[in-house]
Amino acid sequence: MSAILVCLMLCMLVLSGCSCSRADKNEDKTTDVKYTYNEYPLERNRINLHLDSVAVSGKETNKDILLMHGVTYSSNEFDTDYEDYSLVRCLAKEGYKVWRLDVAGFGRSGEVQDGFMPDTDYAAEDINAAVDTIISTTGHNKIDILGWSWGTTTVSKFASTHSDKIRRIVLYAPILTGIGKSEVNEAFHHNTWEHAADDFQKNADGTFDNSIAEQQVIDIYCSNCWRYDGEYSPNGGRRDICVDSSVDLIDLSKLSNPTLIIYGDSDPYLNCDKINASRGNLPKSSDIHVIHGGSHMIMIEQPYYHEFQETLIHFLKE
Repeated sequence: MSAILVCLMLCMLVLSGCSCSRADKNEDKTTDVKYTYNEYPLERNRINLHLDSVAVSGKETNKDILLMHGVTYSSNEFDTDYEDYSLVRCLAKEGYKVWRLDVAGFGRSGEVQDGFMPDTDYAAEDINAAVDTIISTTGHNKIDILGWSWGTTTVSKFASTHSDKIRRIVLYAPILTGIGKSEVNEAFHHNTWEHAADDFQKNADGTFDNSIAEQQVIDIYCSNCWRYDGEYSPNGGRRDICVDSSVDLIDLSKLSNPTLIIYGDSDPYLNCDKINASRGNLPKSSDIHVIHGGSHMIMIEQPYYHEFQETLIHFLKE
């Protein structure tokens, strides 16, 4: 890639990021709804962790949900500020206080010296610290929790030993088994615009399929990843999941809370046969919902995101 092209790409990133400033995101331009974003001090293992909440301004709520990110990019992924795509705002309008945590070394949390340190087990302890903070702040005994991708392994690890702190669990694109054995030798992943966009579905010629993901959504998503996550993110979680598909990463039998598994059947990272065969291992009042044609990005894919949101809300209201 030429130096000129790199410079142009960086300029696009900066300009795209400017349109999604924290101040601009306080008001939903498609409605009259306004939102309040708050940050909460949290430290574990001498590392400051980013924990924030989003709620409709002036609206009382007694419901809390924590959203956990995947292996490369942080919790900004849940708040794509375009039309009604934001999962954060969708849940806030349903009466939730929506909490987001960045695991150590990711996003707006403090840096780590060893990128292999925040692995699945470590992240589960960060989640525990965040949930304790949420419970002590709100006075509520239990919360709902959603994990996406690698976040399904960290949430499941946490939930298997702390079911008393949870009401319902959502596993979005669950990594039940390894995604394929590959060597992860670098402690940090080098992030790029192309990598952030790589999970969006493409046409045969390699261009984005804009009938599945609108170009504005792709641009905002990627610019947010660059803005909040920068050039590097820890690789401990990646090393955990880049193992043979015969290796189980989530033991559903250890979950005792009602659990929703939701995924797209065009998701290249998932063992769909394993997921579909797992229904008997789920707790009572659980469900598996397949979105046909959807990929890893169903929460912001144009034909599927409403189905994703509606399925999630229906499960949480039960």
